Amino acid sequence: MDHKERATQAFENVETDLQGISQWLYDNPETAYKEFESSAKIARYLADHGFDVNYPTHGLDTAFEANAGTSGPRVVICCEYDALPEVGQACGHNIIATAAMGAGIAVAEMADELGIRVTVLGTPAEEGGGGKVALIEAGAFEDAAASMMIHPSPEDMLDPAFQARASFKVEFFGKETHAAFAPSHGINALDAYVQAYMNVSTLRQQLMAGDTVHNIIEHGGDASNIIPAYTRSAWGIRALTDARLDELIAKVRACWEAAATATGCRLEVTPNDYPYATMNNNQTMASLFKANSEGLGRPMPTEEELGGPGGGSSDMGNVSHVVPSIHPMVGIDSQGSVNHQKEFAASTVTESGKAAIRDGALAMAHTIIDMAGNDVWNDL
Repeated sequence: MDHKERATQAFENVETDLQGISQWLYDNPETAYKEFESSAKIARYLADHGFDVNYPTHGLDTAFEANAGTSGPRVVICCEYDALPEVGQACGHNIIATAAMGAGIAVAEMADELGIRVTVLGTPAEEGGGGKVALIEAGAFEDAAASMMIHPSPEDMLDPAFQARASFKVEFFGKETHAAFAPSHGINALDAYVQAYMNVSTLRQQLMAGDTVHNIIEHGGDASNIIPAYTRSAWGIRALTDARLDELIAKVRACWEAAATATGCRLEVTPNDYPYATMNNNQTMASLFKANSEGLGRPMPTEEELGGPGGGSSDMGNVSHVVPSIHPMVGIDSQGSVNHQKEFAASTVTESGKAAIRDGALAMAHTIIDMAGNDVWNDL
Protein backbone atom coordinates (compact mmCIF):
# COMPACT_ATOMS: atom_id res chain seq x y z
CA MET A 1 0.00 0.00 0.00
CA ASP A 2 1.49 3.36 -1.00
CA HIS A 3 1.48 6.51 1.10
CA LYS A 4 -1.69 7.94 -0.42
CA GLU A 5 -3.60 4.71 0.08
CA ARG A 6 -2.43 4.61 3.70
CA ALA A 7 -3.43 8.25 4.18
CA THR A 8 -6.87 7.53 2.77
CA GLN A 9 -7.30 4.57 5.09
CA ALA A 10 -6.17 6.62 8.11
CA PHE A 11 -8.72 9.28 7.22
CA GLU A 12 -11.50 6.75 6.74
CA ASN A 13 -10.81 5.38 10.21
CA VAL A 14 -11.86 8.74 11.70
CA GLU A 15 -14.26 10.02 9.04
CA THR A 16 -17.42 9.32 11.01
CA ASP A 17 -15.95 11.02 14.06
CA LEU A 18 -15.05 14.08 12.00
CA GLN A 19 -18.57 14.30 10.62
CA GLY A 20 -19.82 14.23 14.20
CA ILE A 21 -17.43 17.01 15.22
CA SER A 22 -18.57 19.10 12.26
CA GLN A 23 -22.17 18.65 13.39
CA TRP A 24 -21.19 19.57 16.96
CA LEU A 25 -19.47 22.77 15.79
CA TYR A 26 -22.62 23.61 13.82
CA ASP A 27 -24.82 22.99 16.86
CA ASN A 28 -22.50 24.86 19.26
CA PRO A 29 -21.20 27.94 17.42
CA GLU A 30 -18.69 30.14 19.23
CA THR A 31 -17.55 33.53 17.96
CA ALA A 32 -14.10 35.11 17.71
CA TYR A 33 -11.78 34.48 20.66
CA LYS A 34 -14.64 32.79 22.55
CA GLU A 35 -14.12 29.36 20.94
CA PHE A 36 -13.25 27.73 24.26
CA GLU A 37 -15.27 24.52 23.91
CA SER A 38 -14.58 24.19 20.18
CA SER A 39 -10.81 24.55 20.48
CA ALA A 40 -10.67 22.24 23.50
CA LYS A 41 -12.71 19.55 21.73
CA ILE A 42 -10.53 19.62 18.61
CA ALA A 43 -7.25 19.74 20.55
CA ARG A 44 -8.32 16.85 22.75
CA TYR A 45 -9.27 14.71 19.74
CA LEU A 46 -5.91 15.33 18.07
CA ALA A 47 -4.07 14.49 21.31
CA ASP A 48 -6.02 11.24 21.48
CA HIS A 49 -4.83 10.44 17.95
CA GLY A 50 -1.11 10.71 18.51
CA PHE A 51 -0.38 14.43 18.19
CA ASP A 52 1.82 16.32 20.63
CA VAL A 53 -0.58 19.13 21.52
CA ASN A 54 0.12 22.52 23.06
CA TYR A 55 -3.11 24.15 24.25
CA PRO A 56 -3.52 27.02 24.68
CA THR A 57 -0.56 28.33 22.74
CA HIS A 58 1.21 31.46 21.47
CA GLY A 59 -0.55 33.71 23.94
CA LEU A 60 -4.07 33.02 22.61
CA ASP A 61 -6.53 31.25 24.91
CA THR A 62 -8.34 29.47 22.06
CA ALA A 63 -5.38 28.58 19.83
CA PHE A 64 -3.66 25.20 19.80
CA GLU A 65 -0.73 23.55 18.08
CA ALA A 66 -0.82 19.80 17.35
CA ASN A 67 2.48 18.38 16.07
CA ALA A 68 3.57 15.11 14.48
CA GLY A 69 6.96 14.11 13.09
CA THR A 70 10.40 14.74 14.53
CA SER A 71 12.45 16.38 11.78
CA GLY A 72 12.34 17.89 8.31
CA PRO A 73 10.32 20.68 6.70
CA ARG A 74 7.20 21.65 8.65
CA VAL A 75 3.80 21.92 6.95
CA VAL A 76 1.17 23.90 8.84
CA ILE A 77 -2.49 23.01 8.25
CA CYS A 78 -4.64 25.90 9.44
CA CYS A 79 -7.73 24.92 11.38
CA GLU A 80 -10.49 27.52 11.75
CA TYR A 81 -13.54 26.99 13.98
CA ASP A 82 -14.98 30.40 14.89
CA ALA A 83 -18.58 31.15 13.97
CA LEU A 84 -20.46 34.33 13.08
CA PRO A 85 -22.88 36.23 15.33
CA GLU A 86 -26.52 35.21 14.74
CA VAL A 87 -25.85 33.05 11.65
CA GLY A 88 -23.48 30.54 13.29
CA GLN A 89 -21.30 28.39 11.03
CA ALA A 90 -22.47 30.27 7.94
CA CYS A 91 -18.94 30.41 6.56
CA GLY A 92 -18.41 26.69 7.02
CA HIS A 93 -15.59 26.74 9.55
CA ASN A 94 -16.91 23.43 10.86
CA ILE A 95 -15.85 21.96 7.52
CA ILE A 96 -12.52 23.81 7.62
CA ALA A 97 -11.76 22.48 11.09
CA THR A 98 -12.62 18.85 10.40
CA ALA A 99 -10.90 18.80 7.00
CA ALA A 100 -7.75 20.15 8.68
CA MET A 101 -8.01 17.50 11.38
CA GLY A 102 -8.55 14.80 8.78
CA ALA A 103 -5.57 15.89 6.68
CA GLY A 104 -3.32 15.99 9.72
CA ILE A 105 -4.42 12.57 10.97
CA ALA A 106 -4.05 11.10 7.47
CA VAL A 107 -0.33 11.89 7.31
CA ALA A 108 0.68 11.97 10.99
CA GLU A 109 1.77 8.34 11.31
CA MET A 110 3.94 8.52 8.19
CA ALA A 111 5.46 11.94 8.89
CA ASP A 112 8.84 10.52 9.87
CA GLU A 113 8.86 8.22 6.83
CA LEU A 114 8.21 11.24 4.64
CA GLY A 115 10.88 13.26 6.40
CA ILE A 116 8.52 16.03 7.43
CA ARG A 117 6.81 17.57 10.41
CA VAL A 118 3.08 18.27 10.34
CA THR A 119 1.27 20.84 12.47
CA VAL A 120 -2.47 21.27 12.75
CA LEU A 121 -2.64 24.85 13.98
CA GLY A 122 -5.81 26.02 15.67
CA THR A 123 -6.36 29.57 14.41
CA PRO A 124 -9.16 31.47 16.18
CA ALA A 125 -11.01 34.61 15.15
CA GLU A 126 -10.79 34.61 11.36
CA GLU A 127 -14.21 36.26 11.07
CA GLY A 128 -12.98 39.25 13.04
CA GLY A 129 -9.90 39.58 15.15
CA GLY A 130 -7.22 38.29 12.81
CA GLY A 131 -6.13 35.28 14.82
CA LYS A 132 -3.61 34.18 12.21
CA VAL A 133 -1.97 37.61 12.22
CA ALA A 134 -1.62 37.39 15.99
CA LEU A 135 -0.11 33.91 15.55
CA ILE A 136 2.33 35.22 12.93
CA GLU A 137 3.46 37.89 15.37
CA ALA A 138 3.80 35.28 18.12
CA GLY A 139 6.10 33.13 15.94
CA ALA A 140 3.72 30.28 15.13
CA PHE A 141 4.85 30.19 11.48
CA GLU A 142 8.54 31.02 11.92
CA ASP A 143 9.99 27.64 10.89
CA ALA A 144 7.16 26.60 8.57
CA ALA A 145 8.06 25.51 5.03
CA ALA A 146 4.45 25.66 3.81
CA SER A 147 0.90 26.26 5.00
CA MET A 148 -2.51 25.30 3.67
CA MET A 149 -6.22 25.09 4.39
CA ILE A 150 -9.47 24.64 2.49
CA HIS A 151 -12.68 26.65 2.70
CA PRO A 152 -16.23 25.69 1.68
CA SER A 153 -18.11 27.84 -0.80
CA PRO A 154 -20.91 27.44 -3.36
CA GLU A 155 -18.35 26.38 -5.99
CA ASP A 156 -14.89 24.86 -6.26
CA MET A 157 -12.02 27.27 -6.86
CA LEU A 158 -8.30 26.54 -6.75
CA ASP A 159 -6.76 29.94 -6.14
CA PRO A 160 -8.93 32.71 -4.68
CA ALA A 161 -6.97 35.96 -4.53
CA PHE A 162 -9.15 37.68 -1.89
CA GLN A 163 -9.48 41.37 -1.22
CA ALA A 164 -7.22 43.28 1.10
CA ARG A 165 -9.34 44.43 4.04
CA ALA A 166 -9.20 46.93 6.87
CA SER A 167 -11.88 47.47 9.49
CA PHE A 168 -12.51 50.48 11.68
CA LYS A 169 -14.57 51.70 14.60
CA VAL A 170 -15.86 55.19 13.76
CA GLU A 171 -17.17 57.36 16.60
CA PHE A 172 -18.80 60.77 16.43
CA PHE A 173 -19.03 62.88 19.58
CA GLY A 174 -21.58 65.70 19.84
CA LYS A 175 -23.70 67.20 22.59
CA GLU A 176 -27.01 65.96 23.96
CA THR A 177 -30.04 68.15 24.54
CA HIS A 178 -33.84 67.89 24.62
CA ALA A 179 -34.88 67.06 21.06
CA ALA A 180 -38.10 69.15 21.24
CA PHE A 181 -37.53 71.79 23.93
CA ALA A 182 -34.04 72.96 22.95
CA PRO A 183 -32.68 71.15 19.86
CA SER A 184 -30.51 74.12 18.93
CA HIS A 185 -28.46 73.53 22.07
CA GLY A 186 -27.27 70.15 20.82
CA ILE A 187 -24.72 68.75 18.37
CA ASN A 188 -26.23 65.72 16.66
CA ALA A 189 -23.84 62.78 16.40
CA LEU A 190 -26.45 60.73 14.55
CA ASP A 191 -26.57 63.40 11.85
CA ALA A 192 -22.80 63.01 11.59
CA TYR A 193 -23.14 59.27 11.04
CA VAL A 194 -25.94 59.75 8.49
CA GLN A 195 -23.87 62.34 6.63
CA ALA A 196 -20.86 60.02 6.66
CA TYR A 197 -23.01 57.22 5.22
CA MET A 198 -24.31 59.52 2.49
CA ASN A 199 -20.80 60.76 1.69
CA VAL A 200 -19.60 57.17 1.22
CA SER A 201 -22.70 56.35 -0.84
CA THR A 202 -21.79 59.26 -3.12
CA LEU A 203 -18.21 58.01 -3.31
CA ARG A 204 -19.47 54.62 -4.57
CA GLN A 205 -19.95 56.14 -8.03
CA GLN A 206 -16.19 56.53 -8.27
CA LEU A 207 -15.20 53.18 -6.75
CA MET A 208 -13.15 50.79 -8.87
CA ALA A 209 -14.05 47.18 -9.61
CA GLY A 210 -13.10 45.18 -6.54
CA ASP A 211 -13.58 48.06 -4.09
CA THR A 212 -16.21 47.52 -1.40
CA VAL A 213 -17.22 49.57 1.64
CA HIS A 214 -19.76 48.31 4.17
CA ASN A 215 -20.85 49.20 7.69
CA ILE A 216 -23.31 48.79 10.55
CA ILE A 217 -24.48 51.15 13.29
CA GLU A 218 -23.47 49.76 16.67
CA HIS A 219 -24.84 52.69 18.72
CA GLY A 220 -27.14 55.34 17.31
CA GLY A 221 -28.46 57.09 20.42
CA ASP A 222 -30.22 56.46 23.70
CA ALA A 223 -33.74 57.85 23.34
CA SER A 224 -35.73 59.49 20.56
CA ASN A 225 -36.28 62.65 22.60
CA ILE A 226 -32.57 63.20 23.22
CA ILE A 227 -30.33 64.64 20.51
CA PRO A 228 -27.68 61.88 20.23
CA ALA A 229 -24.33 62.97 21.64
CA TYR A 230 -22.56 59.77 20.57
CA THR A 231 -22.70 57.29 17.71
CA ARG A 232 -20.49 54.33 16.94
CA SER A 233 -20.34 52.37 13.70
CA ALA A 234 -18.20 49.54 12.37
CA TRP A 235 -16.82 49.80 8.83
CA GLY A 236 -15.08 47.38 6.48
CA ILE A 237 -13.07 48.61 3.51
CA ARG A 238 -11.79 46.19 0.85
CA ALA A 239 -9.83 46.37 -2.39
CA LEU A 240 -8.12 43.99 -4.80
CA THR A 241 -4.59 45.10 -3.90
CA ASP A 242 -2.91 46.30 -0.74
CA ALA A 243 -1.88 49.55 -2.49
CA ARG A 244 -5.43 50.24 -3.67
CA LEU A 245 -6.71 49.58 -0.13
CA ASP A 246 -4.48 52.37 1.19
CA GLU A 247 -5.89 54.74 -1.44
CA LEU A 248 -9.46 53.77 -0.66
CA ILE A 249 -9.03 54.15 3.10
CA ALA A 250 -7.89 57.74 2.56
CA LYS A 251 -10.97 58.48 0.43
CA VAL A 252 -13.39 56.95 2.93
CA ARG A 253 -11.71 58.68 5.84
CA ALA A 254 -12.22 62.01 4.04
CA CYS A 255 -15.95 61.18 3.95
CA TRP A 256 -15.99 60.66 7.71
CA GLU A 257 -14.01 63.83 8.35
CA ALA A 258 -16.31 65.89 6.13
CA ALA A 259 -19.32 64.66 8.10
CA ALA A 260 -17.68 65.68 11.36
CA THR A 261 -16.91 69.13 9.97
CA ALA A 262 -20.42 69.64 8.61
CA THR A 263 -22.13 68.73 11.90
CA GLY A 264 -19.61 70.12 14.36
CA CYS A 265 -18.90 66.73 15.88
CA ARG A 266 -15.60 65.32 16.98
CA LEU A 267 -14.43 62.23 15.09
CA GLU A 268 -12.39 59.30 16.38
CA VAL A 269 -11.33 56.44 14.08
CA THR A 270 -9.81 53.27 15.57
CA PRO A 271 -8.75 50.06 13.76
CA ASN A 272 -11.07 47.23 14.79
CA ASP A 273 -8.52 44.48 14.19
CA TYR A 274 -5.56 43.57 12.02
CA PRO A 275 -5.64 44.47 8.32
CA TYR A 276 -6.05 41.41 6.07
CA ALA A 277 -3.74 41.05 3.07
CA THR A 278 -4.49 39.64 -0.38
CA MET A 279 -3.82 35.94 -0.94
CA ASN A 280 -0.54 34.94 -2.58
CA ASN A 281 -1.25 31.42 -3.87
CA ASN A 282 1.88 29.30 -4.24
CA GLN A 283 1.80 27.86 -7.74
CA THR A 284 3.76 24.68 -6.97
CA MET A 285 1.43 23.75 -4.14
CA ALA A 286 -1.66 24.79 -6.08
CA SER A 287 -0.69 22.57 -9.03
CA LEU A 288 -0.26 19.57 -6.76
CA PHE A 289 -3.54 20.24 -4.98
CA LYS A 290 -5.36 20.59 -8.30
CA ALA A 291 -4.07 17.23 -9.50
CA ASN A 292 -4.93 15.50 -6.24
CA SER A 293 -8.40 17.03 -6.07
CA GLU A 294 -9.10 15.95 -9.62
CA GLY A 295 -7.83 12.48 -8.71
CA LEU A 296 -10.58 12.40 -6.08
CA GLY A 297 -13.16 13.32 -8.71
CA ARG A 298 -13.41 17.02 -7.84
CA PRO A 299 -12.19 19.38 -10.60
CA MET A 300 -10.57 22.59 -9.37
CA PRO A 301 -11.03 25.51 -11.79
CA THR A 302 -8.94 28.62 -11.29
CA GLU A 303 -10.39 31.99 -10.31
CA GLU A 304 -9.65 33.27 -13.80
CA GLU A 305 -11.52 30.36 -15.39
CA LEU A 306 -14.52 31.21 -13.21
CA GLY A 307 -14.48 34.83 -14.33
CA GLY A 308 -12.80 36.27 -11.22
CA PRO A 309 -11.63 38.04 -9.27
CA GLY A 310 -14.10 37.28 -6.53
CA GLY A 311 -14.72 38.95 -3.20
CA GLY A 312 -14.07 38.25 0.44
CA SER A 313 -11.04 38.41 2.67
CA SER A 314 -9.10 36.15 5.02
CA ASP A 315 -6.22 36.42 7.45
CA MET A 316 -4.80 33.44 5.54
CA GLY A 317 -3.72 36.13 3.08
CA ASN A 318 -1.34 37.44 5.72
CA VAL A 319 0.06 33.95 6.22
CA SER A 320 0.68 33.63 2.48
CA HIS A 321 3.00 36.64 2.57
CA VAL A 322 5.29 35.00 5.13
CA VAL A 323 4.94 31.27 4.25
CA PRO A 324 4.21 29.59 0.88
CA SER A 325 0.47 28.88 1.11
CA ILE A 326 -2.72 27.78 -0.62
CA HIS A 327 -6.39 28.26 0.29
CA PRO A 328 -8.61 26.37 -2.21
CA MET A 329 -12.38 26.70 -2.03
CA VAL A 330 -14.28 23.41 -1.88
CA GLY A 331 -17.79 23.59 -3.26
CA ILE A 332 -20.87 22.33 -1.43
CA ASP A 333 -24.44 22.10 -2.65
CA SER A 334 -25.73 25.17 -0.84
CA GLN A 335 -29.07 25.27 -2.70
CA GLY A 336 -28.45 28.77 -4.02
CA SER A 337 -27.32 30.25 -0.72
CA VAL A 338 -23.93 31.86 -0.20
CA ASN A 339 -21.48 32.24 2.66
CA HIS A 340 -22.75 34.20 5.68
CA GLN A 341 -26.35 33.07 5.19
CA LYS A 342 -28.12 30.70 7.60
CA GLU A 343 -29.04 28.47 4.67
CA PHE A 344 -25.35 28.06 3.84
CA ALA A 345 -24.66 27.05 7.43
CA ALA A 346 -27.34 24.36 7.18
CA SER A 347 -25.73 23.05 3.99
CA THR A 348 -22.44 22.38 5.77
CA VAL A 349 -23.91 19.41 7.63
CA THR A 350 -25.55 17.76 4.63
CA GLU A 351 -24.08 14.90 2.60
CA SER A 352 -22.47 17.53 0.37
CA GLY A 353 -20.79 19.07 3.41
CA LYS A 354 -19.53 15.66 4.48
CA ALA A 355 -18.08 15.13 1.00
CA ALA A 356 -16.27 18.47 1.30
CA ILE A 357 -14.63 17.33 4.52
CA ARG A 358 -13.43 14.15 2.83
CA ASP A 359 -12.26 15.71 -0.42
CA GLY A 360 -10.63 18.68 1.30
CA ALA A 361 -8.83 16.53 3.84
CA LEU A 362 -7.56 13.98 1.34
CA ALA A 363 -6.55 16.53 -1.28
CA MET A 364 -4.46 18.30 1.35
CA ALA A 365 -2.99 15.06 2.70
CA HIS A 366 -2.11 13.77 -0.76
CA THR A 367 -0.59 17.15 -1.64
CA ILE A 368 1.63 17.01 1.45
CA ILE A 369 2.73 13.50 0.44
CA ASP A 370 3.60 14.74 -3.06
CA MET A 371 5.47 17.72 -1.67
CA ALA A 372 7.60 15.40 0.44
CA GLY A 373 8.01 12.76 -2.26
CA ASN A 374 8.99 15.30 -4.93
CA ASP A 375 11.20 17.29 -2.55
CA VAL A 376 9.65 20.58 -3.69
CA TRP A 377 10.78 22.63 -0.70
CA ASN A 378 13.33 24.68 -2.61
CA ASP A 379 10.78 25.39 -5.35
CA LEU A 380 8.12 26.96 -3.11
